[in-house]
Amino acid sequence: MRKRLRKKHRVREYQELGFELAFRLPASLSDAQVMEFWDRFIDEVEARGLLCGGASGHEWDLFVTREGRESATDVDRDQLRRWLEADALVSEIRVSELVDASKCSRNSGLRYDA
Repeated sequence: MRKRLRKKHRVREYQELGFELAFRLPASLSDAQVMEFWDRFIDEVEARGLLCGGASGHEWDLFVTREGRESATDVDRDQLRRWLEADALVSEIRVSELVDASKCSRNSGLRYDA
């Protein structure tokens, strides 16, 4: 495949990697406390040059990748996991392996059953 097509289809040297992240906050938290946690979490994500999207509230189910056309790394995964583990509010942290961001299925099994 030619370089232009590899770039267009984001394969080989143009592949972008990210990871799925799921965790829980106590149901007893108020909306204000959840928003305060959200602000701290986003500050941490952005400080690392990462982006995330997905569901939040008391049960979080997110996909994390790097800004621009770069990939998240195992170091990013480990550091974000450690940051979450250090917060007493966070429980049941689940982090996937790095996956191709363009082919990621949001049905990887990281979600929590009701």
